[in-house]
Amino acid sequence: MDEVVRIKLKRVLKELEQVHGRHTELITVYVPAGYDLNLIRSQLSQEQGTAANIKSKTTRKNVTAALEKAVQELKLYKRTPPNGMALFSGNVGGDVGVRDIKVWVIEPPSPLSTKTYRCDQDFLLEPLKQMLEAKYVFGLLVIDNKSASIGVLKGKRIETVKVMDSIVPGKYRAGGQSAARFERVRENLAKDWYKKVATKMKICMDGIDNLKGILVGGPGPTKETFLNGEFLDNKLRKSVIAVQDIGYTNEFGLQELVERSQEVLKSEEVMEEKLLVEEFLQKLSKEPEVVAYGEENVKKMVEMGAVETLLVSEIVGGKTVDRFGEMAKDYGSKMVVVSTETKEGEQLAQLGGFAAFLRFKVN
Repeated sequence: MDEVVRIKLKRVLKELEQVHGRHTELITVYVPAGYDLNLIRSQLSQEQGTAANIKSKTTRKNVTAALEKAVQELKLYKRTPPNGMALFSGNVGGDVGVRDIKVWVIEPPSPLSTKTYRCDQDFLLEPLKQMLEAKYVFGLLVIDNKSASIGVLKGKRIETVKVMDSIVPGKYRAGGQSAARFERVRENLAKDWYKKVATKMKICMDGIDNLKGILVGGPGPTKETFLNGEFLDNKLRKSVIAVQDIGYTNEFGLQELVERSQEVLKSEEVMEEKLLVEEFLQKLSKEPEVVAYGEENVKKMVEMGAVETLLVSEIVGGKTVDRFGEMAKDYGSKMVVVSTETKEGEQLAQLGGFAAFLRFKVN
């Protein structure tokens, strides 16, 4: 997700979170991409008829007005946007008897997969919040000699990508020459199994642009044998950030793997920001001509086309972040919004909240 889009979505969600209905009168509609908007408009019109049965006069009028506002807004669209749309409509008038119906339409940064209609005291925001959380994607693999599951973690959402079963037999307990021969066959089948899993893992992970790391888990020593045997692609093997002992290799195993890796995931989320600020401070000390800081100075550098990467603290106001984000996009600069959860993030805030790595030296 583009950082500017992320910041705008975060701000709108914060605004929507602060809206509360006196009763179940706030309308939430999620529409998947490609869905017929005529059907949505028809459903909302039918809901207007149902709303006529609401006993409370005030609630009835608020719900009816919110639905009508939503229907009129949808008439402005011939079709759904590429990722679908989220619509929120309701009375934001704070005082009793004051009606101020407002409607928000959001084009989500990721595809919506389900259609939702809800009338409640609060807007349903969780689907969009999950997209906001998915700044990075983590690959997941749980494996033993019987089966394996491959998945991805996007924000808090775990998606199972592939479930595989092996033909590796259990251990042979009888003695003698036949047992030794059986064990050799079993070892060869296990190697073929590891190669198969590694190949599928590469296929599943190769198309992910923002892959932050890989978590591997499973019962017993199989996962270590798999990793130490160098079956996995070298790039993916270097991306492994945690190896966990867990009891399952199915979808429950993927969930357990994520649960046991929470501390690792939390540290990885802020690591990029931490390293960027550390690098900036080092360059500021040793090569001050290749960095800049301070709002006005950084703005000047961006407008010169001199900024490669722009760091903006989360303490900066939303409109200012938007303005710098649009400038960065116009001049081909990358923008990273830095949290204040780390010591480095606090240091950036103390520098005024703006820093930049320059493409060339500026005296």
